[in-house]
Amino acid sequence: MSDFTSGFWNWYVALITIASIAGCAILLWSQSRYKVKLDADGQPAKTTGHVWDEDLTELNTPMPRWWMGLFYLTIVFGIVYLVLFPGLGSYGGKLGWNSTGAYQAELKQADTDFGPLFARYASQDIKAVAADPQAHAIGERMFLNYCAQCHGSDARGNKGYPNLTDADWLHGGEPETIKLTIMAGRIGQMPAMGAALGSDKDIEGVAHYVRNLSGLTADPVKVAFGKAKFGACAACHGAEGKGNPMLGAPNLADKTWLYGGSADTIMETIRKGRTNTMPAFGDFLGEAKVHVLAAYVWSLSNPQPVKPIDDKVAAK
Repeated sequence: MSDFTSGFWNWYVALITIASIAGCAILLWSQSRYKVKLDADGQPAKTTGHVWDEDLTELNTPMPRWWMGLFYLTIVFGIVYLVLFPGLGSYGGKLGWNSTGAYQAELKQADTDFGPLFARYASQDIKAVAADPQAHAIGERMFLNYCAQCHGSDARGNKGYPNLTDADWLHGGEPETIKLTIMAGRIGQMPAMGAALGSDKDIEGVAHYVRNLSGLTADPVKVAFGKAKFGACAACHGAEGKGNPMLGAPNLADKTWLYGGSADTIMETIRKGRTNTMPAFGDFLGEAKVHVLAAYVWSLSNPQPVKPIDDKVAAK
């Protein structure tokens, strides 16, 4: 993008825009000056005299004057717009409007309208917020706007994206931990262990041992062989493979799999590693909004008896 910071591009955009408008005006003017041909009787000819493919004739039906007038009006409108609003390179327009300023004004107005509501929820315990029907509805809308793209509208996740409706959490499912995850984001990284384990036979053995930990079908011989090699993984996942929330290392002894639990998939994970990123929303949403969103996310795996919203209460 550094190539486009030169002032040349401001003039380039401005000249192209002006030339395009001028070209349209010249084209319309030239067509309005066109003289209609007359036939032998002095009447407007029915055709222009152009014929293609022996019988395809161009009729002499010029554009109506009122239609051309509309085109002239669009040109005038374009000129007035470019004088008042930005559109000619770096020229800001007489009104001084810009999309950034409009966006900031909308944010300021939204903070004025809804700031007190979020501030009230921010002073409450997350579990109490989760049980509030209005807060639950607000959190659901925020989830659909900011989280559903990865975790799905039903929050059940997808390959590489965790299911938020179960009790399996990489970093812990406590309300404050969920809030911290949304605020600061997470980077989950499983290092490539192919070189550390050695041959494909070693990797396959560990994969079968991991499947055996979660009760999946596995080759007993490969399980016994892989158990001796699992020590390279125990530093993060623990000797029993039950994971470590402090590191974000998943529990390998349950039936919850982020990328799939087949032997081939596990071998691919061991060989190449995995890297996953949960973006931070703290700066974008602010702590008060994240507080409500965290309450909703926590309620997905800890259902609360949320009452329907009273229309009279919601209107206040």
